[in-house]
Amino acid sequence: MDSEIFDKARAIMTNRRMKAVNENENRIREINEKIPQIREINNQLYNTGKELIKIMTSGQGAAVTEKIEQLRQFNLGAQMMSRQILVSNGYPENYLDLHYSCPKCQDTGYFNSEFCDCFKKLCGSLAASNLNRNAQLQLSSFDTFSLSYYKGEDYFTMERIFNFAKRYAETFNANSESILMFGKTGLGKTHLSLAIANKVLERGYSVIYDSIINILRSIEREHFSREHSSDMINLVMDAELLILDDLGTEYESAFYSSTIYNIINTRLNSGRPTIISTNLDFAGIRRRYEERVVSRITAVYTCMEFKGEDVRFQLKQNGKK
Repeated sequence: MDSEIFDKARAIMTNRRMKAVNENENRIREINEKIPQIREINNQLYNTGKELIKIMTSGQGAAVTEKIEQLRQFNLGAQMMSRQILVSNGYPENYLDLHYSCPKCQDTGYFNSEFCDCFKKLCGSLAASNLNRNAQLQLSSFDTFSLSYYKGEDYFTMERIFNFAKRYAETFNANSESILMFGKTGLGKTHLSLAIANKVLERGYSVIYDSIINILRSIEREHFSREHSSDMINLVMDAELLILDDLGTEYESAFYSSTIYNIINTRLNSGRPTIISTNLDFAGIRRRYEERVVSRITAVYTCMEFKGEDVRFQLKQNGKK
């Protein structure tokens, strides 16, 4: 793992924990002012804590266990009474509890002497953000996608695709389907796939988006480097949404072919959604790729064929008028 990303993730976790503690202290001060009865209970709990320390260091033998149990029962009763008073005053019963972003590790980043899943996800998101900053693709939005360039039946086809893409982005989750966007160049495939990326990123999911050739080159460089790193392929496999633009523009090589299959197959098996855009039609995909790749894309992905005339060409023609 990149040390810079690791350090940044650790700092974020520390800030999360400090924020939880500060917010808890503010809630305690609020309740102590508004509900004096709970302040008295909290003072009693504080005093029993000090008494417990004295008992444990007193060396009173068997009597210690009995006294500790008595204090434990007292604390449980006091805490239950405090919760009941909170509820009767219109507060949630857990209002005075510490509310961590991750209850599992309590925002430490560690659980059972290992990195917590929340910490791993945070590192993945930070690494994906770094990668996306270097991508040659700029994010788009649904607001800037115009259906006015499509005519006749093509208009209705593209309207359905647009509505599907927008709904997909707004309802995206770990179980969302994978999508193949195919059709001639200049019909909005990249625009809509990146509009999805934009919306899904806004909703807090980790997204990697770039052209297929850039991602394959990065994986190739790491694979054949002296360190034989696997950071890039791990990011691609673990991203909650992967967007591969311009499938079919990469060089034909055994390494690229096996890597494409590995990405598609592994993400399908792990249930992680992928969006692929390509200028190839089904016949072109079958000519270019081996059957095991074709079958997974065409049979398992939701396939959407983009129709119409090249929007970029229309814009160019309109600019000349």
